[in-house]
Amino acid sequence: MTIEKCINEFDVDDVIFEEGSTGRELFVVLDGKVDITKSNGGHRTTIVSLGKGEFFGEMAVIDGSSRSATAIAAAAGTKVMRINHARFVYLVSQQPAFALMVMDALSKRLRASNAVTYQAAAKP
Repeated sequence: MTIEKCINEFDVDDVIFEEGSTGRELFVVLDGKVDITKSNGGHRTTIVSLGKGEFFGEMAVIDGSSRSATAIAAAAGTKVMRINHARFVYLVSQQPAFALMVMDALSKRLRASNAVTYQAAAKP
């Protein structure tokens, strides 16, 4: 498969994937901006905004679970590259630096999540 077939372009507010959907792909932002959001009833909250060089969708590509959030293009001409499960496993096995980059990002995201959880629990 050529790399061009793995690249998708989105306009503002285009949904890349929805919370609860299945997927075995990780996405890398090549250009533009992607908002990762959670919905509660009719209200949508942006968890994080990602830009060029950042990735998302790693939990589903690793464990095969449903998507934990919705990814929405937040800039016109947003381009993302899809990395399917097989290619992800290959990259992790053949490129230790790639595996370390993913682990580093996961660790930072978990620490941020833990901090938010702690702050919420500590409120009287």
